[in-house]
Amino acid sequence: MRLLHLSLPVSDVANVAAYFRDVLQLEVAGDQVRIGWSTIQLQPANGRPVGGVHLAFNVPDNRFADAMSWLRARTPLQCNPEGLDYFALESSWQSQSVYFTGPDGLILELIGRRRLPASDRSGAFHGSELTCLSEVGLPSHDVAAVREQSNQRFGLRPISPPSPQFAPMGDDEGLLIVVAADRRWFPEQKDLPNAQGLQLEVADVSSSGELHDAALGWRVQAA
Repeated sequence: MRLLHLSLPVSDVANVAAYFRDVLQLEVAGDQVRIGWSTIQLQPANGRPVGGVHLAFNVPDNRFADAMSWLRARTPLQCNPEGLDYFALESSWQSQSVYFTGPDGLILELIGRRRLPASDRSGAFHGSELTCLSEVGLPSHDVAAVREQSNQRFGLRPISPPSPQFAPMGDDEGLLIVVAADRRWFPEQKDLPNAQGLQLEVADVSSSGELHDAALGWRVQAA
């Protein structure tokens, strides 16, 4: 699955655009942020809450150490309660991650996935090497129901064993991180998930369905 276009409510479009351009070195044109095949469109929040949104960006796994050094020089990393700021997952994930806080309290993540193609780049890392928006967090009062609906409407399966609190639906290129609305975000475990006003367009799914949560204010639809 590919996450093509995300409409993201923000408190100040110009300020958030400047962060993506100046801190993460991404291509920005007006309210549009480009990350590989993905676009984030920044929109005025107009009273919607703006904290607790989780987004992850793929990094070629063989460039992850350089990406982590690049990021450390640009912004503080989030730590878990034990003080760790680097997280490697084996089993079905085969990944390594770091987390950091963006404007409006965005919970952002760089993630390297071993199963994806390596990069031929070397030397100092640059933000243009981020390959795509790879995860969007979607809170729910019924994770199992959203998991089932995402399978029925898009043909998605969990990348790792799901639980009543957490279901990562999709694959290495694109994941819907479905979480219980009362589960605080890893690693700091301080922020509750929020997706009010998020509208996500996806591709490379099995049908042209739609998934939405009227109470929590998010929508996913196939391109």
